[in-house]
Parts: sequence; C-alpha cells; structure tokens
Amino acid sequence: MEEKYLVCEDSLEGIFTGIYEAYSLKEDHNHLHIQIGEEENLRLFASYTGIIPDSGKAVKVSRTINKELGEETYMCICRALASEDRDKGEAVYKTVVCGLHMKNGRQVMGNLANPYVHKVFELSRSTNNEVLHLKGFLRFQELESGILFAKIGPKNNIVTFLAPHFADRLPLLNFIIYDEIRGLFVVHPASKQWYLVTNTDLDPNIIQNYSEEETKYQELFKYFCHKIAIKERKNLKLQRNMLPLRFQEYMVEFW
Repeated sequence: MEEKYLVCEDSLEGIFTGIYEAYSLKEDHNHLHIQIGEEENLRLFASYTGIIPDSGKAVKVSRTINKELGEETYMCICRALASEDRDKGEAVYKTVVCGLHMKNGRQVMGNLANPYVHKVFELSRSTNNEVLHLKGFLRFQELESGILFAKIGPKNNIVTFLAPHFADRLPLLNFIIYDEIRGLFVVHPASKQWYLVTNTDLDPNIIQNYSEEETKYQELFKYFCHKIAIKERKNLKLQRNMLPLRFQEYMVEFW
C-alpha cells in the first residue's frame, strides 16, 4: 500500500492541522505520516501532500486531545512540539492515534513500550528541563527606557513556556524576553497580558542601551561573584555539568 506523507509547517497549529487531515482521510494510520517541512530526497512509492495551517482545525484537535487524553498529556505533547527534533510531528501523531485507541486514553503516556509515545516523552522531558534551567539562569537587565530585557538562545522553542512564569512573578513590570535564535520577543507591558512579536515587528532602538544604574550593578555583581569564589575549590568540569556553557554566555557574571 502506498505511504502517504502530510507535509506540515513546523508549528503546533501546522502539526495539529496535519493530524486533523490525517483523520479526515479515514485510512489506515500505519500508512499515513506527518512530515515537517520538505525533504531533499523523496521516498519511492510514496505520495506527498502539503498541509496549510488552519486554526479552526487545530483547535478541534486540541480540544479532542484535552478531552480524550487529558490536560497532562496535552501539555506533554505541546512541550514535545516545542522541540527542534524533525521527527516530532510523526511521534505526536502516532501517540494521539495510540491514545484514542486505548480504553483509557489518559494513560497513554505510561505506554512507554510504544516507540512513538517514548519519543514524545523524551522530547517533552528535554524541553521541560531547558525551561526549568532558564527559569533560574535567565538574567534581566534594565534598559535606558526602564524596560527589563533578557536575551536567551535556547535549543528548543520554549519562550512561550517561560513567559507565564515571569509574567506571574513580575506582573507590575515592563519586560522583554528575546529568543535570538528564532527572532522572537515576549513583550510584557506592566499589569497587562504578554504577547509575542518577531524581530521585524519591534523597534531595535528600544533594546540598545543599558541604564546607568544597570551598568553599575553589573560591575558590582561581577566583582561580587569574583570575590566570593574560592580558588582552591574551582572545578570547571562540575560547573559545566551544573551550568552548561550555552547558558553562561547570556549570564552577566560570566561576561
């Protein structure tokens, strides 16, 4: 039987639309696949169909997952889809199929013997670990405008998971979190809801210079970190295990 590949956009909306279209075909799910983006080498005896993201269809899939598989599974799937792994779409699709075929779909993430469920579990855990790291390692700096600004370069597309955490803790402050890898900004106006913008939608002059007070405190903090260090107990290998180098370049104490 011919294998069918639904080529989706690398986004939650795009992949959920692909899952909706896969079910609408009413064919054997073993011969249907979700593919993210185009590939240079096409497979023999396979057909490819481009999927245009549709918010209405994506919402229907989202509701079904929440209702049949539970909110915890839904969040696990969302974290997996934030990963940069190219096979995440297929893994999520087959996990949803597995869950909807179970008597109790809410137990699907416990079915780790299924390779697709195991893949989603691993991707979700990896993404969540990075979120937890950045909740502690993210550093805000005050700009001349008084806005708090933080720049990050995460492996995965996790900025939307960080935003609620800091919006909850800094509700009365204006702050921006910038993912320089993807060109995404989380903008949080004081006492309002946060929202996403791209680097083409934001005035670059807003994020250019630190305030005078911020510069002073940066120097004080770096001096403090230097003075409390114990030379005889310096262990760079352990430090890298606890605080990977990819985080250190965004932390003022390592500049």
